[in-house]
Amino acid sequence: MQNGYFQILNAPGGGFGIKFFPPKDGGAPLAVNEVMEWLDGQKIGYDVKVVNSFLTSGREIMCQLGKDACPVIHETYKLTVSQDSMQVTARFYPPSETGSRMSLNEFLTDLKYKNIVYGIVTDEVQAHFQSAGVYCTDFVVAKGKAPRHGKDAEIEYFFNTDLRVRPTMQEDGSVDFFHLNVINHCAKGDLLARLTPADVGEVGMNVFGAPVKPRDVKNKTLKFGREVEQSEDKLEIRSMVDGHVMLVEDKVFVSDVYEVENVDISTGNIEFNGSVQINGNVATNFTVRASGNVVINGVVEGAHIFSEGNIIIARGMNGMGKGTLEAGGNIVAKFIENAQATAQNGYISAESIMYSNVSAGDAIVVSGKRGLATGGHLQAGSRIEVKTLGAQMGARTIVEVGVNPTLKKEYVEVSKLTGDLMKEIRNAQPIITSFAQKRAKGVHFTKEQLTYITELARQTEENKQQLMQLSDKMQTLQQAFETQKRATVEVTGEVYAGTTIVIGDVSMVVQSSYKYCRFERVAGEVKMVPL
Repeated sequence: MQNGYFQILNAPGGGFGIKFFPPKDGGAPLAVNEVMEWLDGQKIGYDVKVVNSFLTSGREIMCQLGKDACPVIHETYKLTVSQDSMQVTARFYPPSETGSRMSLNEFLTDLKYKNIVYGIVTDEVQAHFQSAGVYCTDFVVAKGKAPRHGKDAEIEYFFNTDLRVRPTMQEDGSVDFFHLNVINHCAKGDLLARLTPADVGEVGMNVFGAPVKPRDVKNKTLKFGREVEQSEDKLEIRSMVDGHVMLVEDKVFVSDVYEVENVDISTGNIEFNGSVQINGNVATNFTVRASGNVVINGVVEGAHIFSEGNIIIARGMNGMGKGTLEAGGNIVAKFIENAQATAQNGYISAESIMYSNVSAGDAIVVSGKRGLATGGHLQAGSRIEVKTLGAQMGARTIVEVGVNPTLKKEYVEVSKLTGDLMKEIRNAQPIITSFAQKRAKGVHFTKEQLTYITELARQTEENKQQLMQLSDKMQTLQQAFETQKRATVEVTGEVYAGTTIVIGDVSMVVQSSYKYCRFERVAGEVKMVPL
């Protein structure tokens, strides 16, 4: 295969002209613009229309250019450096009949003068100079070494890190509050997590001999609290005791479960860095605070229970108008009455909720034999499911879905930070591009300029990496909002008149009793549809 090319030769009748050689074996034809650019560079006059007509004839033909003697033009070439400075191509043009070929040493010296010092493809270069020449054809004369990109560090956990489990529903319709599988038990010596270190990759080199860094990788370390031991190579952690393991903000905690019969005057308030199990009851005005789960097998009276994990109350709670439940995860209770209950990131499940204000980041499910929710205010991020909602005697009952203030606040913060990063990247990109173009043309820069552009490029790359992380976070939040837009209130039994249904920013008051129905937001209004 041979591309079309041209050469300045003596004309048969005197003077000189340009001879066109058509392509062979599927080679690329000449472009008139390339010929014109070369003639202009050699300061040889020509008629564009005449040259174009000879060139496009498709034949081996000469076009007369002048009556003077054939000019002495030595072999020339055009050099192109890729934008990323990783590849250089050369396109050679033949000497005139009175000119001479360029030598290999001349060409290599010229490359060195242009600071092209790495990855010279000598075989292809030698092939051109050792033959009659390959003209008007691009071929690679230098090639950089691409960096090998590494991988982020990874941590594999050997216990369940998502404890959003649901209580077991028994055949008779009741809920089994004793087998919830919400606690990660561990034994002494159990492997809890393993770290695969980051692979930083390998530095590459561009054709100018400058190093090309691989992408930055994220390093991680195993974070853990007490009762956990780390291997000598710092790649594994194991439990030092029989107990309970959980993951809180990327940190592994192991603790023995603190167990008491009752919380009353004999124990005082309880504050424990781990999980608490109470086999009996919690008396009025006492407080239980735990960084893990709180499991209570008896009754909670007007007490205060705080848990960063889940709260499970087998026999329920009578808050007496002053009791509170606050969980970072889920709340499961036989009943909740005259109390305040908040499950920040999880769900609330009970057989009845009466005259209480309850809030869940995810869902509220009132099921089982009674499945009754009457009086008070129920709020959930995604859905509320009840069997019986409201009361015949008109107890004021408000149920609200599609609201999660924590997510909204986080979305605003992420949106602002994303906008700031995008602005910084947009402002930096033209500067970096201009620098690369000037450097490709051989422009030299001061040490201060190089330091500045290097720091700017590094900061821009960090901004791009952070922007990708924020984009993933935005997508997760938007998916959560989409779920909230589809938030529903589902009644598997009967909803009584006077009950207020709120979905997002719209509401309705139920005017008469309905059975087996679902309330959802349709065209900006709360609508009731049958199940």
